[in-house]
Amino acid sequence: MREFITYKKSLEILENINITPSTKKLFISNSVGYILAKDIIANHNSPEFPTSGMDGYAFKYEDINSEYLEIIDKNPAGFVVETTVVNKTCIKTFTGSLMPKGSDTLIPIENVEVLENKIKIIKPVPFGFAVRNIGENYKKDEVLIKKGTKIGFSEIGVLASLNIVQVDVYINPTIAVASTGSEILDLGIPQTNASQIRSSNHLTLEALFKTNGADVLQMGPIDDDFENITNFFLNSLKKADIIVTTGGVSVGDYDLVQDVIKDRLKAKVLFHGVLLKPGMHILVAIKDEKIIIALPGFAYSSTICAILYVLPLIYKFRNSNEKLPFVKARITQDFKKSQDKTIFTACNVIYENSEYTIDFVGKKAGTSAILTNMLGNPALLMQEQNSHDIKNGDLVDILLLNNLK
Repeated sequence: MREFITYKKSLEILENINITPSTKKLFISNSVGYILAKDIIANHNSPEFPTSGMDGYAFKYEDINSEYLEIIDKNPAGFVVETTVVNKTCIKTFTGSLMPKGSDTLIPIENVEVLENKIKIIKPVPFGFAVRNIGENYKKDEVLIKKGTKIGFSEIGVLASLNIVQVDVYINPTIAVASTGSEILDLGIPQTNASQIRSSNHLTLEALFKTNGADVLQMGPIDDDFENITNFFLNSLKKADIIVTTGGVSVGDYDLVQDVIKDRLKAKVLFHGVLLKPGMHILVAIKDEKIIIALPGFAYSSTICAILYVLPLIYKFRNSNEKLPFVKARITQDFKKSQDKTIFTACNVIYENSEYTIDFVGKKAGTSAILTNMLGNPALLMQEQNSHDIKNGDLVDILLLNNLK
């Protein structure tokens, strides 16, 4: 008889799987979405010299009360003006230009009157106004982007400003995905009898994994056939870091995936069966240092298990700071604990008055096939195995699903 372990124990086993992340170099324009493998350290001050923050006139602040200042030169951005500001003079200076020698303050254009080759200050400014000091953006040797950061548009901007052409990133894991079952049909395949259903699992999981930083080998639906399933695993083990299947792990006569994993592949089974709803028949194994995760066949069940078990593995391969987005929320009704398991239940979530609140309006109860419960603004209410009934107004743990899309 199979031994079912707790959800907490299954997570501990998952966490102890040894994964050594690999790195590669990418041109920065190709690195968006990857995880940075080395700290990015400034190799210079920015700005390196005092710089104008707006269009105006650079002058000595001690002349702020002078009746007029003579304009002695112009200072466009991208040029270095050689003229030096002395008392009772100024240089017209533009945004981004280096502050001329001798100047310490910039008076905006709108604060002066121009009379031929002179200006009269009509609205004073404080000392150092509109002057960007050395190192205002960042200082030399400052860590600007930490290892483990997911690269986005702002990181690209900083990398470019440092003249970094290529960057070290962690290699995303490759996941082979397939759904199993003779009753399922791929997209576009005509139905020949009423018992056949359209396969969505393999496409749902492909989208989920890609969105969360994995490369996916889409292997499509596979019939309930020992040879087909065995060949899928043998091919996938050569190409993928993680192999994910749906279906074939329960206790039916045609649940062949578990038999292939255990008997034909001789994989090391880490666990098969978790006191979890939905997804109690999940199987996790290791073969040739590759991770096999066999999920239940019902769409809702397989998707939730993929979120709970596969996404943390993706984050581990990427050596990232990413985590599943669990938060606290206020529940707006009583909610009973129905079974002695860890239970995840679909709910609606909104953020108002500085906190999350959840309800179950429109959520369908029934089988683990109800994937539509994850549409809209969904979350998963988590009830731990040793928890009790929930009361209206209690703070509860939820997993924000739209943060994973």
